[in-house]
Amino acid sequence: MKMRWSAALLAAATGLAHGQSTVTLYGIVDTGLSYYNHATAKGGSTIGMASLTGRLPSRWGLRGSEDIGNGFKTFFVLENGFQPSNGMLNYGGRLFGIQANVGISSDYGAITLGRQLGMTMYALMNADVIGPSIHSLSVFDSYLPNARSDNAIGYMGKFHGFTIGGTYSFGRDAAGPAGPGATNCPGQVPGNMLACRQYTALLAYDGASFGFAASYDVLRGGTGATAPLNSSAYTDTHNVVDGYVVFGSAKIGFGWIRNNLATATHLQTDIFFAGATYYATPALFFDAQGVRYLQRSADSKKDANSTLLVGRANYLFSKRTMVYTSVGYMFNSAQAANAVAAGGSVGVGMNQLGVMVGLQQKF
Repeated sequence: MKMRWSAALLAAATGLAHGQSTVTLYGIVDTGLSYYNHATAKGGSTIGMASLTGRLPSRWGLRGSEDIGNGFKTFFVLENGFQPSNGMLNYGGRLFGIQANVGISSDYGAITLGRQLGMTMYALMNADVIGPSIHSLSVFDSYLPNARSDNAIGYMGKFHGFTIGGTYSFGRDAAGPAGPGATNCPGQVPGNMLACRQYTALLAYDGASFGFAASYDVLRGGTGATAPLNSSAYTDTHNVVDGYVVFGSAKIGFGWIRNNLATATHLQTDIFFAGATYYATPALFFDAQGVRYLQRSADSKKDANSTLLVGRANYLFSKRTMVYTSVGYMFNSAQAANAVAAGGSVGVGMNQLGVMVGLQQKF
């Protein structure tokens, strides 16, 4: 009889502890046709399917949460990135390369464990009107659309419009081989606890008519990692300061990104951007952005600078289906070779035109 009562009490306690839970499947499939001139040293052109990204990177994911009572919720996110043109995985070949984490949240904020977005990504979300598109800031710095950390613990809290956040990674990138989303720096080694560490921080404010953000992001290298961060003495630091204002149907965003790469030599780059989004109708809207890239290296090649102009027209057939056209033009100085498209190529000192016509479906 005593055993029966114990079993009944256990079942009752289990039922009381079980809160309301939800799991959502979601995703984006986004690709199209693209054209580029001056794609080789001899000035040849290319036309074909876009590979790395479209208006947004393609993805699918699972997101779940459960109310465990007293104002607390647990949650998880598993998010996969892929290329519709060939079915291959992005983000270093990870199954869940965009995010793979679990956490707990309350009115005091959320704590997240696992692979997650760094604060550089959050700082750019509202001010960068073009986002991680085919013609975007990422052509100057491939880290920007890959600002994520493996093996990380993160915190984010939102209080009366202000957001405070930070992450700390014990091993920022466990994937290989080389690539912007896979740099083979999995964590500390015996005798060197600093190897492959990363920490990021964010302070932001978002209101109805304006907002601003500032972030700080430091990546440390490790022995055997992809060059140039192949030593724990080397660091790669990103600072972002940006903001936006809203006027009726228009939004203007602007910002500055500084990257300091401290290795055996020193490289400093600055990215200045300003852009706007305008809704002509609820279904038709336009984006435009100008970007200036400045590079200063130890060998004083100050002429390796570029300017990118981007224009984009977007039309919504429904809440889930969009067609768009993106046009980018890159002005390269004599020593610069920055392509107009993410993952693209261009001859040294050549300007480049890029055009993409795409289709995006959300689910």
